[in-house]
Amino acid sequence: MGYFGCHLSASGGNAAMVKTALSIGANTFAFFTRNPRGSKAKKEDPEDEAKAMAMMKEAGFAPLVAHGAYTMNLCTADPEARAFAASVLADDLRRMAALPG
Repeated sequence: MGYFGCHLSASGGNAAMVKTALSIGANTFAFFTRNPRGSKAKKEDPEDEAKAMAMMKEAGFAPLVAHGAYTMNLCTADPEARAFAASVLADDLRRMAALPG
């Protein structure tokens, strides 16, 4: 079976994204892990993550795709900006460990 999905808004949380994906017949989706322009991340919600995982498992979801913030630039010459980008990337990878992908 192939993968079908789209980019979804994360504003309603993980379970809401899964519900939206299911409503269009998708079995995966992409989303921003945090505000794409400001890099601020929502507080994690373990209950929401567990609900999303259960729905994805039941529906046979494929791995998800996380889209990093636009403000991340690991290739910048500015050491402070590079450290910020590395910190944001590490946090996003940790957050994604709670979801498939």
